[in-house]
Formats: sequence, structure tokens, C-alpha cells
Amino acid sequence: MSRQANRGTESKKMYWYLPFISPSASLHLMNSHVEEVQVSSHLENLHLQLQNSELFTLTYGALVTQLCKDYENDEDVNKQLDKMGYNIGVRLIEDFLARSNVGRCHDFRETADVIAKVAFKMYLGVTPSVTNWSAAGDEFSLILENNPLVDFVELPDNHSSLIYSNLLCGVLRGALEMVQMAIDVKFVQDTLKGDNVTEIRMKFIKRIEENLPAGEE
Repeated sequence: MSRQANRGTESKKMYWYLPFISPSASLHLMNSHVEEVQVSSHLENLHLQLQNSELFTLTYGALVTQLCKDYENDEDVNKQLDKMGYNIGVRLIEDFLARSNVGRCHDFRETADVIAKVAFKMYLGVTPSVTNWSAAGDEFSLILENNPLVDFVELPDNHSSLIYSNLLCGVLRGALEMVQMAIDVKFVQDTLKGDNVTEIRMKFIKRIEENLPAGEE
């Protein structure tokens, strides 16, 4: 029994640079000539169908793999992941508001709670803790004990600067911009790089007044 159990565990172990995906997904994601908007649209659909989290993880791994082939260094890959995430967040906010029935947040602390307890739970199936608030109340950390994007993932030594899950920063930035909040988002800890937890730091920059409908303040 123990031997069979071990064999099952080993069979699920895989690395981001050796993803297993279906031929149709491969054609869509692994073609270097696919336009960014098509890739973003495909990932958005995956966000809306996260019941199969393992498929999502593997498909995301395929995307990161292709970006690493297409760009010369990790910094460029990080920028592309953030950009793609931003485009997803801009479109995903409408779905989130419709499905969650969340009303307008009155301050940044309320926003933080909605992100952690509703948004992450809805789309990734995890609930990060909200902690490390700044004295001014304009900055906090999301702590993820488990990041589903990095299941079965190990970073090769030659990609030590890669922020593998940087798509999440873009998603948060794009979604909040659509509700008149400009924020800065970055990873400060990452279990893929030996940290005990994954930490995403979010800082409020300003309210985007110019995007408010006429008559609102």
C-alpha cells in the first residue's frame, strides 16, 4: 500500500518547464505567435472555471514556459506576466462584482478584507491572511500559506529572478483600477524561493477621481 501511495505522489510531481497539457491547450498557449490578448482571454476563462485547479496550474505553467522562451531575461517575463494579469483584472472585476454581490468599500481595510476573504476564495480557493498594516493604514500584506499556482513547481537555478506568480499582481492592480483605486502590488516573499510563506504587499497610491461617473465623489 505504501509503495503504491508513493508512486501516486511521484506521478503528480512535475516542473513548470515540463508541463503536461492537452493538444488544444498547447496550440493555444505554446504558439509564440499567439497575440497577448488571446492568451489573456484564455487565462481569464480559466479564472472563471477554477473548479479544476490542477488544470489551471498546469496551463499557467505552460504560459510561463512560453514567455521564458520568448523573452531574454526574467525581468521581461515578470513585466509581461504583470501586463497580462492587468488585462485580466480589468475584465474580471465585472464578473466578480456580479457574482459576489459586494457593495462599495468605504476604506482600504474593507477593500483588503474583500480581496482576501471573497476574491481569492472565489477564484483561487484559498483565503490569505491580511496583516502587516502600515501606521498610515495605506499598506498591508496578503500572506498565503498555500499558493495554488505553484503546485508541482520548482524554479531552475537560471531563473532565480523570475516572479513566477506575478500575474496575480497585475490582476489585483487592474481590477482595483476599475473601481477607482490606484495601487502598487509586489511579491516580497515567495515559497518558490525558499520563504516559508508567499507574501504580496499592496500599497494604496491614490483614488482615481477622474474615472468616477458625473455626480459621484
